[in-house]
Amino acid sequence: METLTSAGHSLYFESNLDALKTLLESNKYSKVFVFADEHTSEICLPLFQSFLDDFSEFDLIETAAGEENKNIDFCIGIWKTLLDFEADRKSLMINLGGGVITDMGGFIASTYKRGIDFINVPTTLLSQVDASVGGKTGIDIDNVKNMVGTFTLPQMVFIETAFLKTLPPRELLSGFAEMIKHGLIYDKPYYEKLKATNYLTPSAEDIYRSVEIKNEVVTIDPHEKNLRKILNFGHTIGHAVEGYSLANDEKPLTHGEAIAIGFICEAALSIKNSTLTKDELNDISSYILSLYPKYHIKKESFDTLLELMQSDKKNEDGNILFSLLESTGKCTFNCRVSTADILSSLDYYNSL
Repeated sequence: METLTSAGHSLYFESNLDALKTLLESNKYSKVFVFADEHTSEICLPLFQSFLDDFSEFDLIETAAGEENKNIDFCIGIWKTLLDFEADRKSLMINLGGGVITDMGGFIASTYKRGIDFINVPTTLLSQVDASVGGKTGIDIDNVKNMVGTFTLPQMVFIETAFLKTLPPRELLSGFAEMIKHGLIYDKPYYEKLKATNYLTPSAEDIYRSVEIKNEVVTIDPHEKNLRKILNFGHTIGHAVEGYSLANDEKPLTHGEAIAIGFICEAALSIKNSTLTKDELNDISSYILSLYPKYHIKKESFDTLLELMQSDKKNEDGNILFSLLESTGKCTFNCRVSTADILSSLDYYNSL
């Protein structure tokens, strides 16, 4: 597969980590750390080491798995661990894992001693097509997603589909939602192609196309001043539902399941507040519900969801701003939407 270049760093596809081998052999770094969660260190670390010919000259920093652990308390523990290991500014952190690991690991690395180099090796579909690309790092505050973070680019990103064989179906489905989003906002033929694709076996070609789309958008607008905001389609409502579920459900929604709800709600908003057609809304709603389990959004949660949306990073001057579809494959941004319309979109989802 090809190599993509983004803002001075490279994204490698199916390269068997060759560029990483070369970098590690260069002796550029005083210390190397691999940051992983408890599951990744057990399931993915052996494969990672096999790519690197059993390279073992690193210290493993392991954290608990799960979005609920992507917070400042865990970061403090990891910063202290880096201090204990005498990590200096010439150290390297390799983030091996899903979106939580690449988000949090990038944040930890970008702030430790005002910044050390880091590399992302995403091991989930979600992190390969979304979280590891684009230079966003972050952690959650009080169930509000990614409220503290930086724009800091990794030195390199390595996308190896061999890691996807370690994933359960629910995690593949979660990542597939971001691929659907890329089609909805940017490439209608790609969206139509995905509709005929089995989410359990996404092709390397489709993963590449998703990363290519995100990379094109991020290269134009690296700091999310304008165009990059389209990547948030489905996420204003989706993140609120995800945060609520994380705090209240015994089995919380995955990120993909939550933003799939957001796709339907925000497509419904796009009827009145943009130019999406009713037929397009029906198509999106039926396709999403054919893949993702229906979730009942409780009426008593609506006020809490609105509060979470009010904390969304894209908001300006107290207004909740949405990225909405003009049509399938085309998205606009900075759309002000009334509270009544937001509540109506939640009711629309519940009515399906």
